[in-house]
Amino acid sequence: MVAALLGSLALSMLLGVVYLAGPHGETVRLVLPSGASSRSIAAQLAEAGALRSGFVFRLYVRLSGQSAKLKAGEFDIPIGANMPAVLNIITEGEVVLHPITIAEGLTSMQIIDLLNAQDVLAGDVALPREGSLLPETYNVARGMTRTALVAKMMADQTRVIDALWPTRQKNLPFKSKKEALILASIVERETGVSSERPRVAAVFVNRLKKRMRLQSDPTIIYGLVGGKGALGRPIRRSEIRRKTAYNTYRINGLPPTPIANPGRASIAAVLNPADSKALYFVADGTGGHAFAETLEQHNKNVRRWRQIEKLNGR
Repeated sequence: MVAALLGSLALSMLLGVVYLAGPHGETVRLVLPSGASSRSIAAQLAEAGALRSGFVFRLYVRLSGQSAKLKAGEFDIPIGANMPAVLNIITEGEVVLHPITIAEGLTSMQIIDLLNAQDVLAGDVALPREGSLLPETYNVARGMTRTALVAKMMADQTRVIDALWPTRQKNLPFKSKKEALILASIVERETGVSSERPRVAAVFVNRLKKRMRLQSDPTIIYGLVGGKGALGRPIRRSEIRRKTAYNTYRINGLPPTPIANPGRASIAAVLNPADSKALYFVADGTGGHAFAETLEQHNKNVRRWRQIEKLNGR
């Protein structure tokens, strides 16, 4: 009789601890490596103050038959949750996701440098082809490999170009998706104003149709520094005259590869450029560009821009 009473009392106390809310607060972030035991999980939770009893939690996990369902990952545990709620989070709940934003117009080398700086990612990764990655915000779980993320970025870029390609205008001066990506990368590097992309694309499309050289400054820079990105200084006249595979002041048509990784908007812009006869553009001092159909009009815009530069002490 005494043993039965003691057993009943012990069970009541155990259930009281199990269903009693933990210490009050906000949340504690728990990182569970693959194969983590209930002992190590209980120790982490107790140390963080999210559990009243690590021992009772281990016993509860075992008695509930949930040991095999413990997931690796990163979880936010509400401090104040009872043990069933905590166990449900680390067996059925969603892992914490970390946003990694890849800006449009970065080179593949710059993107890999960015990924290498993310401590939530794991492993090494090979340098992907220029233009093959889709700039976007990616939500990743801690421990995702860089190789897996790059593979997703490549698959997403392929998906975007495949979806947009059938919607392209007729009679464009390029015939392949690769060429579309090359031109889109130039548009991406030429303007950061999203509303301008179709107009900038139209200038380059018009020039290609007339067999005019593109004369794009970002292609000069890529020919000089490659995937490293910015030149860090103004382009010299000698560099404009220097012939590289990418210098569109010296070569006809498109360069051999993209010069950056274009986003969806720039790809869409080159496939459906604005209805425009413009052949030239130059900075207008507001962050955008002044467009012109004739060289005479363009030269006026250039003189205006140089006056703005002079006033700004450049």
